[in-house]
Amino acid sequence: MIKSVKNKMAIAALMVTSTIVSGCASKIDEAQHQQLLESFVERANIASNLSQQDETNWWYQLNSAQLNELVNDSLAKNYDLKTSQLQLKSALARLGAQKTEYLPQGGFTVSAKRTSLAETITRQSEANLGMDWQLDLFGRVTALVDAANASAMSKAEQLRLLKIDIVSSVVKGYINYQGNIQKQRIITNQIEALKQSIAVLEVRVNEGVASELDLNRTKAQLSQQQALLPEIKYAQYRDLSTLALLTGKLTNEISVNTKNDILASSLNVQIAQPNNAIALRPDINQALYNFSQAYSLSVSASKALLPNISLSGFAGILGLNNTRLVDTQQQWQVSPQIEWSLLSYPALLAQKEAQEFLSKAAYSEYQQVVLKAINESELSLQLLVKQTNQKAFAEDRFKHANNAFLQAQAMYQEGQIPYLELLDARQDVLIAEKSNIDSAISSLIAKVSTYQAFNGHWSHKLTVEH
Repeated sequence: MIKSVKNKMAIAALMVTSTIVSGCASKIDEAQHQQLLESFVERANIASNLSQQDETNWWYQLNSAQLNELVNDSLAKNYDLKTSQLQLKSALARLGAQKTEYLPQGGFTVSAKRTSLAETITRQSEANLGMDWQLDLFGRVTALVDAANASAMSKAEQLRLLKIDIVSSVVKGYINYQGNIQKQRIITNQIEALKQSIAVLEVRVNEGVASELDLNRTKAQLSQQQALLPEIKYAQYRDLSTLALLTGKLTNEISVNTKNDILASSLNVQIAQPNNAIALRPDINQALYNFSQAYSLSVSASKALLPNISLSGFAGILGLNNTRLVDTQQQWQVSPQIEWSLLSYPALLAQKEAQEFLSKAAYSEYQQVVLKAINESELSLQLLVKQTNQKAFAEDRFKHANNAFLQAQAMYQEGQIPYLELLDARQDVLIAEKSNIDSAISSLIAKVSTYQAFNGHWSHKLTVEH
């Protein structure tokens, strides 16, 4: 069902390196690289067994209006998300500023002065327009614009990745909270049953029918169950704290209603195009854009070795002896300029070499991210299979333990077994029921993790909707 692709990674890396890094363009071809990656992941065929269904808003399968509201609140009010959105806007603004380097730079100045010398008053006014235009003949400005564009795209993918983490964390926190509510119910029922048993045993001990051993062991079981309550209550508060943080609230400002049937919900893992969903993951795209940015900066550093050609000029009006520009003189000047930093060549070469190493490092990081994404996707499927099987076994265990407890009750009432064996049967069914709940929680969490791993499509639609 799940195929290993580690042995194919070296071949794919060689193919991608020869295709992208070659040439002298100011940027890498992200679209061509995305096609190569999609083809590679498709050949890997990681999850061909998944149902071909649309995974948009997959958490709706849990049929919880409050969960849907929590997800929407987190996408609207989460502070980390707001920070990432502002960082994206800043990157887009820097991109716009970088694009202005294509245009002439300069300013307009107006000045006036009045001078008195030997009772002679002289007035002078001046208006000038200065301009400096860096001609991008060798592509240095283009490379810097490409780097700024890649940086902005990287921020956009970072924002999408954050949305994935927020949505998945909200769903996981909600599932854990509902599961801990059910655990508390089980423990509370068991405590009440043990208290009733202790009351019965105390009477039987006084009558000489039961022994102090049975009474003390029952009290020990009661203390054991009571000790679990603070842990469960803390776990519930921790889940609420997580949900509050994700939705931009304080813990005392959030309230989650109990939904007893949440663990029985049929959350089916259905991915329309699982292989493509891996290739479109935002962490892969972000690493690709980081590599593109480093590569463009490397190109810009190499272009700095070439001459810098610019045009400087000004045009102005000079008015003499009056302020109304009646007696004026017009002046203008255009100065072509070539600047070549020959004496700075050693420093420029060192900067070029340093940036080339950073470019290679960014590409190596990109390869690692691709490998990690593929392994993570494979691992999520393995975890899904594991938790599904364990959940089935846990359900069988609880069913058999409950049947055994009912049989023990009947046998105890008929006097066939001592009360201590009835307590053991009750403890077994408690442990089995708690294990069943833990397995149900883990199974749902594994399904959420699978959607989190195969996030390429639903995260894109999530970005469009929010």
